[in-house]
Amino acid sequence: MIEKWQLQQMQSLPLEAKIMKTKARIREFYNHYEGDVYIAFSGGKDSTVLLDIARQEYPDIKACFINTGLEFPEIVEFVKTIENVDIIKPEKTFRQVIDQYGYPVISKEVSEKIYYGKRGKHYALKHFEKGAKPCYSKYKYLLDSDFTISHKCCNELKKKPSAKYEKTTGLKKIMGTMACNSQLRQKSYLQTGCNNFSKGSSIPLSFWLDVDIWEYLKVFNLPYSKIYDMGYKGTGCMFCMFGVHLDKPPNRFHLMQKTHPKLWDYCINNLGCGKVLDYIGVDYGQETCKIGRD
Repeated sequence: MIEKWQLQQMQSLPLEAKIMKTKARIREFYNHYEGDVYIAFSGGKDSTVLLDIARQEYPDIKACFINTGLEFPEIVEFVKTIENVDIIKPEKTFRQVIDQYGYPVISKEVSEKIYYGKRGKHYALKHFEKGAKPCYSKYKYLLDSDFTISHKCCNELKKKPSAKYEKTTGLKKIMGTMACNSQLRQKSYLQTGCNNFSKGSSIPLSFWLDVDIWEYLKVFNLPYSKIYDMGYKGTGCMFCMFGVHLDKPPNRFHLMQKTHPKLWDYCINNLGCGKVLDYIGVDYGQETCKIGRD
């Protein structure tokens, strides 16, 4: 178990020290599995830095990119410029996922409780009452939505194809996630550190900060996807609505309308994400009827 102050101490280290420690964690993981490892490559800046560091130690290390069908075209284009990357796809499309399970809204945790709450599960419904821990009472109105909501998108489009790839190849994954990205990722690092040998996964950039990633890209003149130069801070699934209510303007959908108008129109009107955003009171680039609750 790692203490929070220890993480903060690691996060304050200079870039050179962080690179050395990351290489050490990668070597430990690589040697533990006798080289049967791969880089989970999203095409984003974090995994781009991770892949570069890993290949300094092991030039032939494999990378795997999951093309969910929701990736920015610029991300897919960039991934194709990188050598030795396996490109895999999920068995379901985003449309099939939302038709079968529901839309990803607010967060995975809230969507999960809504999904089971709509099915009358008491353990889920209790989280929408005041005083519950964790309490999602301000999202109780979503239980009355006329569209389905679920947390299953990531599982279908990312986790399942990743698990299938690992079962087929026998490789264990090294990921570019950082503790500063979310409370969930910080908790994961504090529990196991960078290398979780019991689950066969490694997160050797966990103690890095976003500023470190940009410094690395600049110092080593490392190419990265041009999507970041278009105003996007993250490169997750294009149509994902997790956290959009917290975006500072312009939010991800405002940007998408400007940079990828055809994909924006497909998402908002064809897939029906517009009605969902209307319901939670998030503007997405055109006049919306804001009926979200306080």
